[in-house]
Amino acid sequence: MTTSSPALPRSLPLPAARAWLLAARPRTLTAAVAPVAVGTGLAFGADAGRWGPALAALVGALLIQVGTNLSNDYYDFRRGADTPDRLGPVRVTQSGLLRPRTVLAAAALCFAGAALVGLYLVAAGGWPVVAIGLASILAGWAYTGGPAPLGYLGLGELFVLAFFGFAAVGGTVWVQAQRLPPATWLAALSVGCTATALLVVNNLRDVDTDRRAQKRTLAVRFGARFARIEYAVVLAVAFLAPAVAWATRLVGPAVLVSLAALPLAWRPGGVVARERGTALNRALAGSARLQLVHGLLLAVGLWLGGAP
Repeated sequence: MTTSSPALPRSLPLPAARAWLLAARPRTLTAAVAPVAVGTGLAFGADAGRWGPALAALVGALLIQVGTNLSNDYYDFRRGADTPDRLGPVRVTQSGLLRPRTVLAAAALCFAGAALVGLYLVAAGGWPVVAIGLASILAGWAYTGGPAPLGYLGLGELFVLAFFGFAAVGGTVWVQAQRLPPATWLAALSVGCTATALLVVNNLRDVDTDRRAQKRTLAVRFGARFARIEYAVVLAVAFLAPAVAWATRLVGPAVLVSLAALPLAWRPGGVVARERGTALNRALAGSARLQLVHGLLLAVGLWLGGAP
């Protein structure tokens, strides 16, 4: 997933630090922060929060997200999905800012760092954390790498919902509480849907270049109209899920504070409904802001609302 930043000419030199910052795609890191915040809110709402595992979960999630970004940068270039016609933010491999092998090595280093953090989380949460951590690292690589990359098969949305929603929220709760309150599933669905919205906009923007590269995203398979409807549906589910958790008495009414983020959906939603091409970069940036604010508000609501 990417959010907007200015495209750079292939020949423009950059300091190494800025090149690596572009490669890490800091605006995508909301996808790592939001689920850890929500999982921590759930844990503290259940009187089982622990700051040590919460911070370790955040570091691990950030490392996996950056590693996934670097891996995508490398493999999309190798597979021909990133070309000079790219409409999104600059990719450091395709633009020649960093050498392909260097980018791939950095991705492996991030995944290795996440695995080291995972050792502490295993000590805190037991062996279920091993399965979650290994699956997350493998999926981060397999999204665009390997013989059957998930993103090229139209499985990107399922990947994001599973790992940026259920695995990240559930894993964060588990390492602190060693149990999953019933509200975990609806909270994870909500967070996963805001992350999925980012991917939908990304795929809608890149539908033509992805089609030429045989990257069979859902936007490529079913068209732009489907992607626009998909965006509206996942955001609707993201806001409805906390309300269902309250209506079914899984948490208190404080969880409804997450609805305060709803106005932030208006502008990116309008761009998605009307625009195409590079104009959708504005929707990506707006969707990232929405995801972060919604996630933080949901975390506060879950903390104050309690979780049995």
